[in-house]
Amino acid sequence: MGDKNNKSDTKTDYSKSVYYYNRELSWLAFNHRVLGEARDRDIPLFERIKFLGITASNLDEFFMVRVASLKDMVNAGYTKKDIAGMTPTEQLEAVNKATHELVNMQYDVYNRSLLPLLAQNGLKVVENHEELTKKDCAFVDRYFQDNVYPVLTPMAVDSSRPFPLIRNKSLNLGALVSRKEVKGRRHLFNKKSVQGKELEFATVQVPSVLPRIVQLPESFDGTRRVILLEQIIERNMDKLFLNYNIECAFSFRIMRNADFVLEEEDAQDLLKEIEKQLKKRQWGQAIRLEVEDGIQKRLLDIIKKELMIDERDIYSIPGPLDLTFLMKMYGLEGFDHLKNRPYMPQPVPEIEPDDDIFEKIREQDILLHHPYQTFTPVVDFIKQAARDPQVLAIKQTLYRVSGNSPIIAALAQAAENGKQVSVLVELKARFDEENNIVWAKKLEKAGCHVIYGLVGLKTHCKITLVVRREEEGIRRYVHLGTGNYNDATAKLYTDLGILTCNEAIGEDATAVFNMLSGYSEPLGWNHLALAPLWLKDRFLYLINRERENAAGGSPARIIAKMNSLCDPDIIKALYEAAAVGVKIQLIVRGICCLRTGVEGTNDNIEVRSIVGNFLEHARIFYFENAGDPEIYMASADWMPRNLERRVEILFPVLNAELKEKVLHVLDVQLCDTQKAQFLQADGSYHKLEKREKDLHNAQEEFCKEYMALASIKEKEQQQARTFKPEVNQSIQNN
Repeated sequence: MGDKNNKSDTKTDYSKSVYYYNRELSWLAFNHRVLGEARDRDIPLFERIKFLGITASNLDEFFMVRVASLKDMVNAGYTKKDIAGMTPTEQLEAVNKATHELVNMQYDVYNRSLLPLLAQNGLKVVENHEELTKKDCAFVDRYFQDNVYPVLTPMAVDSSRPFPLIRNKSLNLGALVSRKEVKGRRHLFNKKSVQGKELEFATVQVPSVLPRIVQLPESFDGTRRVILLEQIIERNMDKLFLNYNIECAFSFRIMRNADFVLEEEDAQDLLKEIEKQLKKRQWGQAIRLEVEDGIQKRLLDIIKKELMIDERDIYSIPGPLDLTFLMKMYGLEGFDHLKNRPYMPQPVPEIEPDDDIFEKIREQDILLHHPYQTFTPVVDFIKQAARDPQVLAIKQTLYRVSGNSPIIAALAQAAENGKQVSVLVELKARFDEENNIVWAKKLEKAGCHVIYGLVGLKTHCKITLVVRREEEGIRRYVHLGTGNYNDATAKLYTDLGILTCNEAIGEDATAVFNMLSGYSEPLGWNHLALAPLWLKDRFLYLINRERENAAGGSPARIIAKMNSLCDPDIIKALYEAAAVGVKIQLIVRGICCLRTGVEGTNDNIEVRSIVGNFLEHARIFYFENAGDPEIYMASADWMPRNLERRVEILFPVLNAELKEKVLHVLDVQLCDTQKAQFLQADGSYHKLEKREKDLHNAQEEFCKEYMALASIKEKEQQQARTFKPEVNQSIQNN
């Protein structure tokens, strides 16, 4: 009896590294899941090539930021272990091995699966210019002369001309060239003998301003054919170096460290400091070199030496470098039958196109579910506010916006109309810095008060406040969302938002903007919780409340949907809650450092990832609360950066009807058996074994639901239009 009690009193220490999975390896596992979509034979062919292109784009950013950061730590002699117990050196070794395996899988899919299928479906990719027919050669050479040659800058390297600066992510052709012996001709340049032969290095950048995919004339059987730009340039290399023989030419591409560090405390002007750092991004340390498979050793040795790249960071590519071109290939016309049927975001039933949006928000809180529902109400919310003479002020945070943003235009118009417009533009939004600088300057020029983020923090929350004068007095209208104010990505990313004029939330929204513009921290909050000061504690409180409820015999359950989960304090709290019986269902698209099957948790934690046609981006949190459920949405994931180094917002869903709608979103995703993959104890992900009748695709079901809802609404409107004249006629007859 005593032994039994002692056993139950033993508390597992869930802070040990054995209970955590490495963040970088978890991200690579996510990219494997994306690659799985490219391998899935049930997916239309052009969707598969798009997914393969996405894996390449993902990997580029991973290297420029995460791998670069690991290299910086190793170079600095940093030896502290991560939550999984790995030093930076150990992480770098594991990542290197895993990425080489991933790249091999990418090109295995490309060469052995997608290329043959494309050819079978009437699109042939000419892989080598030597395969061209005589007619093709004439076409390609003319195309080169007319379109490509004027843009190129061939560069040779010798004692008088140093090795050129190779731009980050640029595709290049490297060559070994030898001087032509022409009798009686003097040469301007000294030659350098390499292994007894007069050779020198030359290179030319494949211009990104020209299309990478060039369509060749149709073949006699109607097959469409394309060739890549680098093959056209390689075929015509002799025209770039007229006095030289081209001994060999191969493609190469480098990745540089793009994770610049800002000394914000010392920066007199944050905008100027970021502009200065952006220029350095193109010339950061080379951290990855991709070379065409079969590259001559002498050529490789020159590139390797000049770029100071390690052998382990060289990737020999059995195919075209930089597979992101596949996302452009997806846009080729004439292959709609090989793509998913395009989905048009449906109207929001509560808001008609010509409605007074403020009147509609006064009637009820409105839930928006993108991209299933259109993003137009969010844009109209700001457009109407800009024009409305009763609106006094508009305040908004912007993290990422589209290239031709209607929201930016509306904010500028509002300022020009004399309204008080305050906009926090986060200049430190990675890889959107240049775009955001442009918008910030445009807004300032229009008369907006622009805040360039906060020192030491990224402002990642998504909130808009409109202050309006009405008969009853001042009323505040608020939009809160899980995604960016980007009308372009709102068609691709799944996100949720709420439009409300709840008085308490309006007070909180005012406090948020006062804090952002004036550093004034409120004494308390009505409904919102903000990082970095309050949000993490709020999440821990909500998780621990479920644990206490379960220990006391009350209903306890947590459902949490997010992009990434790697905060050790949150993970530890989840383990401890599961250990006393809390059922925890996690929907985590990307990184997950929590392990399943951990001792003591009694398999109470289930983790699934959904990778589908839309990018899952919403953050939703459900807590059973002893039978009185609470539902929250947020801009934040459960990551240290979100909870401790960013300004983020957690907001509750207060309306009972909206609660049911958000819970339905979670329920549908928890029933997904087609796209959901489940985290195993070893860190791998697997789909469920299923029969055809058991297939559920959450994203497809949402599309059908919202289309059906829109159809019902349209029929009701048609009936109303039909009924109205009859009523009028009846009145006239009487």
